[in-house]
Amino acid sequence: MADSPARTPSGRLSLAATPEQIALGPLDGRYRPAVAPLVDYLSEAALNRDRVAVEVEWFIHLTRNSVLPGTAPLTAEQEEGLRRIVTEFDAASVAELAEIEAVTVHDVKAVEYYIGRRLEALGLGQLTALVHFGCTSEDINNLSYALGVKGGVENVWLPAARALVGQIADMARENRIVPMLSRTHGQPATPTTLGKELAVMAHRLGRQLARIERTEYLGKINGATGDFAAHVASVPSADWQQVSKSFVEGLGLTWNPLTTQIESHDWQAELYADIARFNRILHNVCTDVWSYISIGYFAQIPVAGATGSSTMPHKVNPIRFENAEANLEISSALLDTLGATLVTSRWQRDLTDSSSQRNIGVAFGHSMLAISNVSRGLAGLDVAEGVLAEDLDQNWEVLAEAIQMVMRAEAIAGVPGMDNPYERLKELTRGHRVDAARMKEFVSELGLSAEAEARLLALTPASYNGIAGDLVDHLD
Repeated sequence: MADSPARTPSGRLSLAATPEQIALGPLDGRYRPAVAPLVDYLSEAALNRDRVAVEVEWFIHLTRNSVLPGTAPLTAEQEEGLRRIVTEFDAASVAELAEIEAVTVHDVKAVEYYIGRRLEALGLGQLTALVHFGCTSEDINNLSYALGVKGGVENVWLPAARALVGQIADMARENRIVPMLSRTHGQPATPTTLGKELAVMAHRLGRQLARIERTEYLGKINGATGDFAAHVASVPSADWQQVSKSFVEGLGLTWNPLTTQIESHDWQAELYADIARFNRILHNVCTDVWSYISIGYFAQIPVAGATGSSTMPHKVNPIRFENAEANLEISSALLDTLGATLVTSRWQRDLTDSSSQRNIGVAFGHSMLAISNVSRGLAGLDVAEGVLAEDLDQNWEVLAEAIQMVMRAEAIAGVPGMDNPYERLKELTRGHRVDAARMKEFVSELGLSAEAEARLLALTPASYNGIAGDLVDHLD
């Protein structure tokens, strides 16, 4: 008689018991295509591959420099064979490591044994003891995380973020002279251009990218409490600081000379703060664009076959920006937590960082998903220039600022009758809608100089935006 299928307490078939692993989280489920490239750098499997890489490179580093008496540089074939353990790391390797770890109950020790199994075939069986020599687990882990985060940032997250900022910058240039009514405190205010407002966002995001590009990825390899104690006890003749420094720098990282058992993770906190700040600025882009859509400044291009609302056929919802907002909030919250947790460790070591760092990929994944959604959302917008123009024409009172400033300048130049300009414009415009005819009539009655009067009579809400278009050039 076949075993009965597993069921939940409510009597339903258990999805957790199905042969196919069903994702618990959305990043490994419905959103997998948007975040898949991060798997090569920030997944558990990638972490183990980087651990193997660090152990292999440490082995090669010690032999190449004959650090230990009795060792000599390997042959080119042996070094190549060791590095193939990394380059050929695959699903079978992941499974084998899992089997070893089930016995060792220690992930880094499993990596040591995994490499040791392969040395005999390379003619290096006599050097099994050199694998993980002088290392504590955190020597391997801190370097592996640094390599994974560095690779994920430089090869996945930054290219996506740069592309998005470039997309916003291109929109800014295309719309540099498209006039738009500003809304300070949600109220009609001095006009600007759509391009200039987009340029502000691109500039803000670009500054954060520049900070992220300058990130210093630190690493250490100095033993159980950071003192090289086991190293000196076993091989007192070696210059262990130089051995450590040259190894870490050879991995493309910055050597940290002063640590406890762990590398202090300060660089991670700094990086995550910068990415969280990028997220929050991008969140501001989302809320602004969403708001512009809601008042008709942007029209959304319908997608054939897509449904905006299950009951209201006319709707095209700004779902890309709403989805991005939520994912940016989740990413930033995780990054904030990581930054706060990782900079603290009790005395020489505790394990809070170990659990926390396993969520780095999740934090980056939600940011990547948001970036993808914003990019797709922006690509589906058309600028409704007619709506922008009509909105400006309905708000001639925004010229009150220009008129009273011209009156001030005229007063300073000695033109009579320019008293109380602010108060006079306030009486005319505050709480009142003023059309073109009334505004021009008011200007004509002020007694301005001929040049100033002509300048103001030619001014419209659409043309009252200063050098907004020229300011977009700061993006270049």
